[in-house]
Amino acid sequence: MPSENCELLIVDDDPGFRRALRTSLAASGFDVSEARNGEEALILLRQKPVDVVLLDINMPGLSGTEVCRKIRDLSPRVGILMVTVRDAEEDKVQALEAGADDFVTKPYRLREMIARLRAVRRRLQPPGDAPQTVFRAGALELDAERRVVTKAGAEIHLTPKEYDLLAYLIKHQGALVTHARLLRSVWGAEYGGELEYLRSYVRMLRKKIEDDPAEPEYILTEPWVGYRFRNPADAEAPASNDS
Repeated sequence: MPSENCELLIVDDDPGFRRALRTSLAASGFDVSEARNGEEALILLRQKPVDVVLLDINMPGLSGTEVCRKIRDLSPRVGILMVTVRDAEEDKVQALEAGADDFVTKPYRLREMIARLRAVRRRLQPPGDAPQTVFRAGALELDAERRVVTKAGAEIHLTPKEYDLLAYLIKHQGALVTHARLLRSVWGAEYGGELEYLRSYVRMLRKKIEDDPAEPEYILTEPWVGYRFRNPADAEAPASNDS
């Protein structure tokens, strides 16, 4: 369940979609409000801030990406999950560039959407007093203090950069991390466009942590956009074998 008082705003021009989604999300613990379009959403957000916005990318009037930029300027700390059309990779890239935290594609699975909403919400919550040093996902365990990774209790030997890459992904598990963000965060600010370099490291890392590197369970590919680290215990997201 999400944390208490998680306020969610659904922005979509389809009243049937809003009504059905409101019922489902309210039953999952979200406090839901609605907006028919981007203009109405901006008015509502000025009156009552929310924690997360579920925003359709294709709407009459202001487009979803335009609304996303305006929301990000208005409320820098709000979480934004955009609803895009499957296989419309350009839409996904534009959504992320406009400031969206993540996206879900139509037709979507409700469990997947709820998982993405909760992941966005968790990332926005302030950290506790004691920083987390041990991260677990399935059979993997990463000890950030000791820089040690184990799988089912057996240590996995990683190069320093492989460790840094895995540590960044596992600390942001459930989140979509774009190629550019991953390169800059792990390799440095001067990086950003070296996709083959990044793909080579992901391939090497998969060989060490996955049971079957061709059918990865942990490091999933979002084609043309980036990577997402999944806890295999979570069944919401399908695996991907793209590098």
